[in-house]
Amino acid sequence: MVGDSTKDRPPLLPDRMRQADFFVCDIFDAAPKGDMASMQNPVFSISTKPDRNVRRYENGENFVEVTPSVKGLATVHDRDVLIFCISQVMAAINDGRNDDIRPTLRFKAYDLLKATNRGTDGRGYEQLRAALERLSGTRITTNITTGNVEVLDGFGLIDRFRIIRETRDGRMHDIEVTLSEWVFNAINAREVLTLHRNYFRLRKPLERRLYEIARKHCGNSSEWRIGLHKLKSKCGSYSTDKEFRRLLSNIIIEDTAHAHIPDYSVTLDGEMVIFQSRGSVPVRREEVFNGRLDPECFHDARTAAPGWDIYYLEREWRRWLGENEIVAKNPERHFVKFCRSWFEKRGKPS
Repeated sequence: MVGDSTKDRPPLLPDRMRQADFFVCDIFDAAPKGDMASMQNPVFSISTKPDRNVRRYENGENFVEVTPSVKGLATVHDRDVLIFCISQVMAAINDGRNDDIRPTLRFKAYDLLKATNRGTDGRGYEQLRAALERLSGTRITTNITTGNVEVLDGFGLIDRFRIIRETRDGRMHDIEVTLSEWVFNAINAREVLTLHRNYFRLRKPLERRLYEIARKHCGNSSEWRIGLHKLKSKCGSYSTDKEFRRLLSNIIIEDTAHAHIPDYSVTLDGEMVIFQSRGSVPVRREEVFNGRLDPECFHDARTAAPGWDIYYLEREWRRWLGENEIVAKNPERHFVKFCRSWFEKRGKPS
């Protein structure tokens, strides 16, 4: 059955990303990055068959509803296209290449296939076309904000795609993808996390989803726990509780033997699933703001969060930047915005 371990094959796919014929000069400078909103919520299907179920996931006051096209929901493997696009835009932001910071990207299909550890034969190009179609066709309605912007109308994960050139044997040359406002807002707000490159080598959709959840929730902490039933819901699984436990247990057995899940180990204790950091996700110095804020911004911060100890909020803001690997381009303005959001969620201190 899907998700069962296979004794005769290694748990990771072959590494196709570093072959000698790889010619994309800057692709490994563009670290793989995923947006936090879809890492936290079950936007992508983990089914290996076309998933045409409408799904709604609720967490407190937040909800996300995902509606498939006739070709099914976008899958966890389709997410590779988004990761590639997000990574390229973030690399442009970090390099100060302002002309490249836009929602529409144009790139070589071959570059994407190589960067995401996919095959570059005819089947690889066919799968890429299908992924673009599902990403464009899957519609989302949610009140989850990205970049402090709440989008309540339906939208796709990508607004559109174009295949600029295609060879006679069906292999694409150039692709143009326009990201949705939801995804592009997340990029501009730095609401993204760096992913381990071996994410693209994980065979099973459930393994990829478990890694995404651990990367978002465990992050740089030593340990994070979640109930088995809630984890099943966050994975977007339609399995019974018994079947989900079996699939998860098989992954845990394989990970215990090979430690193939990047960055985190997974164990099961009764009804509790435990993710533990392998110590490979340190907060990089350049991703934590250690500088001093302009004293004048504290006046605006007090106005934004009346009644709160502004220096306490500063410590919380710095901690939040580190946990979420956010680089504040304008620290003073970012801090004031953080204080305003803090007050809107909590009101005046009691």
